[in-house]
Amino acid sequence: MLASASPRRRDLLTALLDSFEVRPADIPEDAGDDPEEGAARLAREKALAVAAAEPNAVIIGSDTIVHDGTRSFGKPIDANEAVAIWSALRGREHRVFTGVAVAARGGVATLISESAVELANLPDEAVAAYVASGRPLDKAGAYAIQDEDVPTVSALSGCYCGVMGLPLWKTKTLLEWAGVACRAPDSTYSRCATCPERP
Repeated sequence: MLASASPRRRDLLTALLDSFEVRPADIPEDAGDDPEEGAARLAREKALAVAAAEPNAVIIGSDTIVHDGTRSFGKPIDANEAVAIWSALRGREHRVFTGVAVAARGGVATLISESAVELANLPDEAVAAYVASGRPLDKAGAYAIQDEDVPTVSALSGCYCGVMGLPLWKTKTLLEWAGVACRAPDSTYSRCATCPERP
């Protein structure tokens, strides 16, 4: 069971599993001061919140935090904030931390994915057009790496799927810890074959 309303996480999880339920967790998303700890903690809290109502299920929680070394960037509250985030991040490297947690059998296990991303140095007009499309408004850091038509990202060191919101190799490891058989992600996504997080 996926404790997230994110359509990107749902789509990514289909690479591992044929079927699963979606049950979004309703928790406050306060990242705190440490982005790595915050992503892991929020992933755990999401998984455990759903597990409290579904104690016999295997629950996957995940959370993504974008951090530039000074502050965290979550989902923009409106178009103006999305433009401001782009102004702060474009043309510079930042870190993306995605925590993934699996709650099962009365326990919970958590892993963290960390990637370095350089946002494309788009001109103001291109940023405005991208924001006007609405696509950045539900995404941490106000961009999606998969929006290649823009393009948003000029460099990546790390897990592409982790930047999207669900690091598939780490998720597979946790699902297998919970006793769930699943496919290898590179059977669906060729990019996963060269992912640095592949065991």
